[in-house]
Parts: sequence; C-alpha cells; structure tokens
Amino acid sequence: MCAKPTGIKIIAANRKARHFFELLEFIEAGIMLTGSEVKSLREGKVNFMDGYVRIGGGEAFLSGVHISTYANAGYAQHVPDRERKLLMHRHEINSLKSKMEQKGLTLVPTKLYFKDGKIKIELALAKGKKVYDRREDLKQKAVNRDTEREMNRF
Repeated sequence: MCAKPTGIKIIAANRKARHFFELLEFIEAGIMLTGSEVKSLREGKVNFMDGYVRIGGGEAFLSGVHISTYANAGYAQHVPDRERKLLMHRHEINSLKSKMEQKGLTLVPTKLYFKDGKIKIELALAKGKKVYDRREDLKQKAVNRDTEREMNRF
C-alpha cells in the first residue's frame, strides 16, 4: 500500500489578485470535484483569474474557474466552467456572508493546492483597488527596488 502524500503542493496561484484587490483575510476551504477534474488538476490545467465565490442558500459556490477537460477521460467528461461547491463549516459561511455584505468586499480564490492528498483552495476576503491605487503600488514597488539596489551596492 502506498504511503499518503504529506505536505503542500501548489497547483496554481492567482498572482493578479494582489494587483487588482487589497487582500484582507485568508480562508482555506475544500472543493467538491469529479474524478476527471482531479486528474486535470494534477496536470495543472486550471485558470481561475476570473474566479469568485458566491454565497447562497447557506452554501458557498466557486464560479468563473475553468478546469480543462481531461484528455483520457473518454465519454465521462466534466463541464469545464461549472459552479463548484466549496466545503466549509456553516459558521464560516455565515461569518463570510456578513463580512461580504459590507461595501465593496468579495471573496476571490488565491491558491489551489494539494494538502495531504486532498485538494484545497485558499480564498481571500478582498476589497477592489481603484486604478490610482494600483499605480501608487507600482510606484512604491519601483522606489523600494531602487533603494534595495543602492543599499546592495555598498
């Protein structure tokens, strides 16, 4: 019998989320998938740049995430853009819903990874940045980069 895999293996990361949103709080959740979706994720065929979480009926759903079809699945293919249920405790969903009802907050996926053989998703409670906020962040990064270079020269 094979030993259970341990540790974390990152499948995909949403690096643009930090650019478009101010990330306030991080939450880990499970995700309900079919077999062909898991095999496709093992190959890294996922795109969740436009992903978001919708809460309704006391449940959380992941929308806007594209998991490509698995090439060797045969006739039992999955729908690539379907809504997927997130596995979270009721009190977590209720607290997130109350926080999301505040002005301008949303839940965005930031990371998809294997943890002890199970696929988990890291969500972030986020507030959208304006265009001028993004420009200020880029200017600040450039200034920090220049100061680091100058300090390393001496």
